[in-house]
Amino acid sequence: MSENRLSEFESIIGYRFQNRNLLKNALTHSSYANERHWQYASNNERLEFLGDAVLELVSSEYIYKSHTNMVEGKMTKMRASLVCEMSLALAAREIRLGEFLFLGKGERNTGGAHRDSILSDAFEAVIGAMYLDGGIETAGEFIYRYVLSDVEKKQLFYDSKTILQEIIQSTFRDDTDIHYPIIKESGPDHAKEFEVCCCINGKNYANGIGRTKKAAEQKAAYETILLLRQEK
Repeated sequence: MSENRLSEFESIIGYRFQNRNLLKNALTHSSYANERHWQYASNNERLEFLGDAVLELVSSEYIYKSHTNMVEGKMTKMRASLVCEMSLALAAREIRLGEFLFLGKGERNTGGAHRDSILSDAFEAVIGAMYLDGGIETAGEFIYRYVLSDVEKKQLFYDSKTILQEIIQSTFRDDTDIHYPIIKESGPDHAKEFEVCCCINGKNYANGIGRTKKAAEQKAAYETILLLRQEK
């Protein structure tokens, strides 16, 4: 990737790296490094590990300070909703992260630049790189801007199936049937994708795609909630 492309990404996230090698490292997926027989440290997995810890600290402090009467169990659940794979992938798309990733040919050809798991991991790696380059304040500002915003939507992402069930119970009859049949399975065994449909009383509402059936169901439930809200 050219220096101009790296500059473009820095403009999007609003931060210019002092050490650009950290940024390159954060954007390098293991598939790209493996194709070139690079050392393990050249991919973004170690930075992802660090970024995950920074993200947990910043989000925990945010919840602690902004919800002074919330009990520990609810704090834990709220943090999980804010930093779940779907939420981080959403934030990654907001900064067009997939466009700037170094991916192996196979991974790119199978849609890796759009896959939630790859995007969320790379997003955490970018946080780790920013922490090493600019410290906790720099990483914290980035987290507040892209993760700790639109909290209600991110919480809905995390537990859409439960929320949809509650909506159904309060809106429809008690014997309402809701299930998630698999529409399609695709991809190799190591990178499976499932597409499911949210079906209520025999009516198909919305589809969801994910690396696991559970993730696909959550997405289908989320899209169905949006549709039901529009119907109201």
